[in-house]
Amino acid sequence: MIKRVSRFLKALLDTEKAVSEKIKGTKESAFDRFPIVFTLLGVFGLVATLYGFEGLIDKVDLFRDNPLILLGVGLGALILTGSLYDRLN
Repeated sequence: MIKRVSRFLKALLDTEKAVSEKIKGTKESAFDRFPIVFTLLGVFGLVATLYGFEGLIDKVDLFRDNPLILLGVGLGALILTGSLYDRLN
């Protein structure tokens, strides 16, 4: 009885391995199958984000009227995030 169960389990595992090997050849990532679609979606996301930030900045009167203040705030944000990045490493 134990030998029958052992043979059954071995056959089951061998079948699972065979099916896995067969599927592995056809399994590709979505980016590998549709690189242009994912590239266009990524570019759209980046452009939409930048356009959204531009719209938000245009609504703040201080930044719209004083581009030097906007430049200073932007540089300050870059310096702050850079120093935080250095501390985390």
